[in-house]
Amino acid sequence: MRLLNMRRNWLGAVALMCLLGGSATSGLAQLAPSPDEAPVSNAPAPKEDENQPVATLKANVNLVSLYFTVKDKNGALIPHLSKDDCTVEEDKTPQKLKNFQAEVNQPLTLGILLDTSGSQQHVLPLEKDSGSQFLSRVLKSKDEAFLIGFDVDVDLLQDYTNSPHLLERAMDKAEINTAGGNGSAGIPGIGQGPVPTQGAPKGTLLYDAVYLSSNEKLSRETGRKAIIILTDGEDQGSKVKLAGAIEAAQKANVIVYVIMIADRGFYGGFGFNGDSAMKKMAEETGGRMIDVGNNGKKLETAFQQIEDELRTQYVASYTPTNEKVDGSYRKIAVACKGDNLKIQVRKGYYALAPE
Repeated sequence: MRLLNMRRNWLGAVALMCLLGGSATSGLAQLAPSPDEAPVSNAPAPKEDENQPVATLKANVNLVSLYFTVKDKNGALIPHLSKDDCTVEEDKTPQKLKNFQAEVNQPLTLGILLDTSGSQQHVLPLEKDSGSQFLSRVLKSKDEAFLIGFDVDVDLLQDYTNSPHLLERAMDKAEINTAGGNGSAGIPGIGQGPVPTQGAPKGTLLYDAVYLSSNEKLSRETGRKAIIILTDGEDQGSKVKLAGAIEAAQKANVIVYVIMIADRGFYGGFGFNGDSAMKKMAEETGGRMIDVGNNGKKLETAFQQIEDELRTQYVASYTPTNEKVDGSYRKIAVACKGDNLKIQVRKGYYALAPE
């Protein structure tokens, strides 16, 4: 397993970013893809520049690209819409679409975030098995993926690769970690959350993992980008709050899917509170939260649904009528012709100035 020891650097850099208002620092440079493993999707051929929409405002602040899926009232994907079928509004102002196309074969850059805190002990084997099968199906020749484990630390288990075998090997070696011996036991709230105890012990650094994945891995990539989180949704000890994690994903134009998987009996009478936060994170970024409990069949179905959605997307691009590049947040609404259609798209974007 290619386990990079980044615990102090990651978390120290996050603390510094929080103090500086989230500005990038060189302290996280080691999270960038190595020169020998740069994703294919990071360097599109020059001849395609005029036709390929730019996915992040950092690359072209005058072009906003929206990746979205359309479903009918029964939840079935609608795959054959045209530019004339859909409209986009920004802050309630209609926008003129410059590009509109179905994105079936465009390269996909994917981050898998695996919750390895103590509460996941009984479901981690299910996550490994279904996750490996999903990656072997979904990764095409030009796709790239990385694997991160998060618990009391945030660790890059496998950097960008096109190899399902390397990702599977890294996933197989992932272990529960509660910062107590081999990580196989612990008290909720002391190294594994979700129940707070005295002070503010580290437990499950979920929000930090999303922030770092978005800001230090995916923000540099173009095209379709997604994070899939396998977790019970509980965060304890992150320096980044929920809003900060969502903002980082939105700025990187990353779609977040959350597969809620948990052994509910682990929590006893303490309750289970991660659902609303995970639903908000997914919906704000154009993804979905799927609750599978601890059911292996439901987990397989969830992965299949995510695969279908990622391969049945549209991308609509436009130059905003609001030409100010002031870092402000702009709300987005997409509508398509048809009865009771549901549009799955990020709720907005940040008009970032060029770096």
